[in-house]
Formats: sequence, structure tokens, C-alpha cells
Amino acid sequence: MAETKKKQENSLVDILVNVIAPVMILSHMSKEDGKFWHLGPITAMGIALALPLGFGIWHFIKNKKLNLFSCVGLIAILMTGLITIYLFYYEESRQHVGIIFGIKEAVVPLVLGSLFIITHKRKSPLLKTFLYNDGLFDINRIEKQVEENNADTDYKKLLWHCSLIMFGSFCLSALANLLLALYFFNGLDPMLENWKVVYNEINAKIMGYGFLVIGLPFFFVMAFILYFLLKRLKGITGLSTEEVLLPR
Repeated sequence: MAETKKKQENSLVDILVNVIAPVMILSHMSKEDGKFWHLGPITAMGIALALPLGFGIWHFIKNKKLNLFSCVGLIAILMTGLITIYLFYYEESRQHVGIIFGIKEAVVPLVLGSLFIITHKRKSPLLKTFLYNDGLFDINRIEKQVEENNADTDYKKLLWHCSLIMFGSFCLSALANLLLALYFFNGLDPMLENWKVVYNEINAKIMGYGFLVIGLPFFFVMAFILYFLLKRLKGITGLSTEEVLLPR
């Protein structure tokens, strides 16, 4: 129970640092005059990027191990920073801001989703890191029962199907990210006087809406995969739900 509570707390911190705080910073600190917290678009973008970047580095130093999702997040942050610099200082590129930003938003989930396929036959497939792991399932008991039932083929096929579903869900996330960027950046005048401020505000909207439009459906996809995995494991092994899952 203590471990579960710690994971929930870590998830809340991740959402706060990587989503809520950057959205608030880009939304309310990008203006150049007025309130004392109006630091300008460049400073606001710098702080919004530095916060999750610094948190990711701190997390790595503290835990002394490389986390795949932290790495993907850091790569996404660096890509955002480089694209922002490019758009801020090369005004002729601004007319393509929607497609440029959209491609960046789509690349990350595509890469992450592809890793479910690439790592499937390796010793530590991403599916086991992400969902089917010994923190939730009694894998030793499951695999022992699979061997006794001579159900290795069905077991491997099940894990492959789950990996494909995960890959498909990330592909849908990539498409949704692209469409969000195209929608919000559509009609943004590249010659607008306060273009950088508006760019940051749109960036914040994409992050906020992305969490709702993409994050919530993904949660239901995860719930479906968990249900599908649990149901099929019970059928393959003959074990009960309590035997398949680790006791809480």
C-alpha cells in the first residue's frame, strides 16, 4: 500500500511539473508589460522548459538509473526548445509553424509506440516495463502455469497483441497531437507584432488540451488492455484473478 501511495504521489508531481506548471507559466508570464510576473515570451518559454528539464535531471541523479519515459520527456523538451528558437529568430519559418510544431508533437508518441514493437522479443520488452510487470502481476506463477499447460504459443501471442494495441494507441496519440497543433496554430499571422507571446499561449493551450484530449482516452485504452490481459491470462493459465494479480 505504501508503494502504491508513493507511485500516486509521483504521478501527481509529474503532472504538476510537466503539464500544469509549464501551462501556467506560458499562459500568464509571456507578456512583456503590465504585471511584475510578465517576464516576456523568451524568458517564460525558458522557465517553462527548464522546470521539467531540471526535474528530470534531478530525478535521474536521485534514483541513479535511466528511466525510458523521463528520457522521452527530456527529448521532447529539448525538441520544443530548439523549434522555439528556430521560430523566434527565423521569421520566414513562422508561416509553417503548425506543421513544424505538429510533427514535433507527433514524433515523440510515434517513437515511444514503436518501442513496444521493437523491444517485443527482447529480454525486457517495453510492455513489461509499462504495464505487464511484477509490480502488478504474479509473473513467476503465471509463466510456471503457462509452461505446465503447454500454452507458451498462446501466451506469447497474447503479449504480442497487447504490444500491438499499445502501439496503435500511441499512433492515435501522434495523430491527435498533430491535429491539435494544426488546429490551434491555424490562422496565426506570422507578421503579428506580439507573435512570440501568442505562440507561447497557443503552446500552453496545446499542452493543456493535449492532456485532456489525449491523456483521458489513453487512460481508457490502458484500462481496456489491462482487462483484456487479465481475462486472457486467466483463460490460458486457469488461475483466478487473485492468483494472477499480486495481493494488495
